[in-house]
Amino acid sequence: MMYFPNILFHTNSHIATTLVKLFSGAKSYSNLAFVPKHIPPNPDDLNRFQHFLENSGLLCVLTGAGISTESGIPDYRSEGVGLYATSNRRPVLYQDFRSKEHIRRRYWARNYIGWPRFSNFQPNNVHKVLKYLEDYNRVSCIVTQNVDGLHSKAGSRNIIELHGTAHTVMCLSCDEKISRHDFQKVLNELNPTVNAVSQEIRPDGDVELTEEQMEGFTLPSCKNCNGILKPDIVFFGDNVAKRVVERVQSEVNNADALLVLGTSLTTFSGYRIVLQAIEAKKPIAIVNIGETRADKHANVKIESRCGDVLTKTFTMLNSNNSNNNIKLS
Repeated sequence: MMYFPNILFHTNSHIATTLVKLFSGAKSYSNLAFVPKHIPPNPDDLNRFQHFLENSGLLCVLTGAGISTESGIPDYRSEGVGLYATSNRRPVLYQDFRSKEHIRRRYWARNYIGWPRFSNFQPNNVHKVLKYLEDYNRVSCIVTQNVDGLHSKAGSRNIIELHGTAHTVMCLSCDEKISRHDFQKVLNELNPTVNAVSQEIRPDGDVELTEEQMEGFTLPSCKNCNGILKPDIVFFGDNVAKRVVERVQSEVNNADALLVLGTSLTTFSGYRIVLQAIEAKKPIAIVNIGETRADKHANVKIESRCGDVLTKTFTMLNSNNSNNNIKLS
C-alpha cells in the first residue's frame, strides 16, 4: 500500500499546497549556525527514504537536538559546533542542583538572562512537516528529547517530552508548577538591577555570565512550601519518570514504524525506544548527521541534515505526481 503519496498528493491537494508554501518559505525558519558539517543527501538515499515513508504506515517519530539546531539552538555533542566542542562547560548535574545553593543561583542567573532569547526560537521545516503529517494521520506520536517546546509551537498535539520542558518550573518538594514566562516575572521582581546581555546560548537556555554578574542574584522559593524550584527538565544524573517511559512504550507498540530524526541516541532514554522497535520487528529509519548507536539496526540511514532530507523527499513525492503540477520555488 502506498501510504504517503495517496494521502498527500493524489487525494488531497490542500496538504501538498501547504507543504509547498512551507518549503518555499524555508529561510524564515532556518538558522544553520549550529548545524555541524554535512553533505546533502544523494538521490539513492532519498529514494530509499521515500520508499520507507510510502510503505511504513503509521509513524512514531523520535526527535533529538539535531532538528533544533536548524532553528539556531546549539546542542551538546555536534562535532565542531556543539557545547562540548566549543567550551569546557558541562551541564549541571541533578544532585549538584538539588544540594548546592550556589549551583542553583548560578544556573538561574544564567537562565534568567538567556530566557528571552531562548523562548523566542521558532520551529523550522522539520517541526512543521511533522505537524502536517500528524494532521493527516501519518504520524501517531512525536517523542522528543528536546526541552525547547518547538514541536508545540509548530502545532503538534500528541507530543511526549521525554526529558521534560524548559517552559515549566517545578517544586522539588510539592510538585507545584509555574510557567517559565511567569517565573521570569518573579525573577525580574526579585532582581531589578540585574541587567546583562549575552549573545551566547546553551542547549537548555542558559548563557555564560561572569561571577560579578551572578553575585547577589536572588532565588525565589516555592510559594506553597518554600521548596527548591527547578526547571521541569530531566537533568543529567536524573531519571525519566516511569509514567513517561510507559507512555512511550505504548506509543511505539501502537505505531507501524519508527522514524528517528536528529539524534545520535547516546543517551539510553532515547536508545531504548529504538531497542523496543527492534524487538517488535518494526521498520526503522534514521536521519542524523553522523553515526548513531542504532545504525546497524536501521532499514534506512541517511547522514544528512533533517530539514534537507524532508524537504527534498516531499519535493520528489510532489514531482512524481502529475495530477497536481505543484512546483517548489
